[in-house]
Amino acid sequence: MADIKQLIKNFPNVKILVIGDIMLDRFIWGEVERISPEAPVPVVKVTKENYTLGGAANVLNNILSLSAKADICGILGNDLFGEQILDIFKRKNIGKDGIIIDENFSTIVKTRVIGQKQQIVRVDRENLKKINRKTIKKIIEFIGDNIKNYDGVILSDYGKGIVSTAFYRELIKIIKENRKIFSIDPKQINMSIYKQPTLLTPNLNEASFAINRKISLSSLNRAGKKLLKKFQSDYLVITLGEHGMAIFHKNRDDYTHIPTVAKEVYDVTGAGDTVISIITMAMALDIDIIDAAKIANIAAGIVVAKIGTATVSCQELLQHIEF
Repeated sequence: MADIKQLIKNFPNVKILVIGDIMLDRFIWGEVERISPEAPVPVVKVTKENYTLGGAANVLNNILSLSAKADICGILGNDLFGEQILDIFKRKNIGKDGIIIDENFSTIVKTRVIGQKQQIVRVDRENLKKINRKTIKKIIEFIGDNIKNYDGVILSDYGKGIVSTAFYRELIKIIKENRKIFSIDPKQINMSIYKQPTLLTPNLNEASFAINRKISLSSLNRAGKKLLKKFQSDYLVITLGEHGMAIFHKNRDDYTHIPTVAKEVYDVTGAGDTVISIITMAMALDIDIIDAAKIANIAAGIVVAKIGTATVSCQELLQHIEF
């Protein structure tokens, strides 16, 4: 087994490009003391409000929190919420060269109301339209001009318009020509598009959708092999929630199951972003996929014990290493 602690200390040597649907996560925190007389809903007395990076930008945030280097490429609207994201970028010293401002695009915002440490409701603000071809062309040009500067690429697809058959065809061409590690966090809407990634990280529902059949733990091995063939990927990691994760390798007959290490689960928001970030970073350091997944599993256990769109630091991760 690799020296896991040394691997984590080597994360600052990695640089990743994140591509995908950028969002703003808004959290309204409060106390619940009574039920509304107007309807059977809790009345939340607001105590604080904050904004964090969401969607593909949370993948970026995860990588940066682990002391690695990363840039992001995606679309924002010319609006208040887009400005708030750029303000966060400025405060975190994140480059914005890969950000395309589209006048016809509305920045996506997910608002979560938290009362008594529990999410009460989520409100999504989005007005999805077909993205302008000129905007997509600018994204492809940025990737082509800059990909040599990165050790790997993560496509964080939330199904909000960036990924299309034409876009993916251009993207995979650039990645293959430059021989880069390429990981995809998939969405059901685009399952027919993904081909030849290094790694695909669906959850159990997404994996079931991809083969048009509900996957059980007993049928997991057969389903995983089918998915590897369907997507022509080198590796497949299916996240199983409370059951941990299953790792498939195109050159191995059996999959490896890693049980969850989470002791407390308060919020699963962004846990998948943590998993794909760490596995991709570890692969960029030539670490075996199993060791990479073990680290990601520990990190996910830390993240789900936090409320909100959370990340994990190198120090936290090193403190939790027990093997």
